[in-house]
Amino acid sequence: MSRNAAENSVPDRTPATDSRPTAVVYCEGNFGRPDGKTANGLVRYSERFRILSVIDSFEAGHDAGELLDGTPNGIPVVADLAAAIELNGGTPTVVIYGMAPLSGLLSLEERRVLLDAMAQGISVVNGLHEFLNEDPEFAASAVIHHVTIEDVRRPRDKRDLQMFTGRIFDVTCPRIAVLGTDGAVGKRTTATIVTQALRDRGINAVMVSTGQTGLIQGARYGVALDAIPCQFCSGEMEAVVVKAFEAEHPDVIIIEGQGALSHPAYLSSTFILRGGRPNGVILQHAPSRRFLGDFPEIRVPDPLSEINLIETFADTKVIGLTINHENMSDVEVTAAIELYQLELDIPATDALTRPVELLVNMVLSAFPELTPSAIPVAT
Repeated sequence: MSRNAAENSVPDRTPATDSRPTAVVYCEGNFGRPDGKTANGLVRYSERFRILSVIDSFEAGHDAGELLDGTPNGIPVVADLAAAIELNGGTPTVVIYGMAPLSGLLSLEERRVLLDAMAQGISVVNGLHEFLNEDPEFAASAVIHHVTIEDVRRPRDKRDLQMFTGRIFDVTCPRIAVLGTDGAVGKRTTATIVTQALRDRGINAVMVSTGQTGLIQGARYGVALDAIPCQFCSGEMEAVVVKAFEAEHPDVIIIEGQGALSHPAYLSSTFILRGGRPNGVILQHAPSRRFLGDFPEIRVPDPLSEINLIETFADTKVIGLTINHENMSDVEVTAAIELYQLELDIPATDALTRPVELLVNMVLSAFPELTPSAIPVAT
């Protein structure tokens, strides 16, 4: 579907001898859908793991990249774990739970699949709010089978969490948050693409992840913000941005958004705006989505209302709009981009299907001090 998806996806810069741990991603019934966003993200980009295959019996036999973006990437979709092991010629290092259900909990069938993987010597990476290390059956299985469980969302002990201090005001480079009008709308994908596009043009851009998928992908700076007690959320957000600034001395920091400021259930955007203090916001929107992903009785806000809310709530400016092209033809995407540019008087594009130069120009128009150099930044 995406004519420029191959060019706009983040390039895999690993050497020919790939030493990354191997992974199979479990995404039964949800690959390519909003609730499969962790699997979707890992198929597009993973610095930490080499993704061997995706488990989804409904899409078995297809190429994962072809399903997602219309461009094959050599990652097959298989029916089950046995098929994944047979196809790969051996057991992977880990199985990653690749879904983000509303409940944040495992179903009985999902428990069976993960426990079966552990019995075969495969470790588990879990991004749910349910911490499997605290589950007696999973904890015992890890000991018996000499494997590990990584609960990505498990926060540090409360004594180690940080309150807001005001140190964010010492961060002198621009911060740009990629927020949205709904959850699972493509904020992380757009943030990843714009970060790499800026780096490819010689601008030292650093991304801060705020959810489990970015952390599983291998984010150097990040926090699973929706798993932090709310009293510490602004402080933890501030702390990770300050850490990225002090360690990398970046020209610009790109902050992945979570949920939406207007969302009745997913409120992490409030802490990103308060703790991260972005100087600019890119708003991600799915024009074909009429209702919120997990709340079919609540309408998705229009971009103008979300922009007004963001700019009223925080001392920031929405600098551009990016389109999620789900259920849209290429002609419809073009029409939507043109319409929003006229209505909102800001640049608009689709990070996956349109040239990345449009994203770069969106940022440089708002922050002209970010002058690209002729030499790309090393990654």
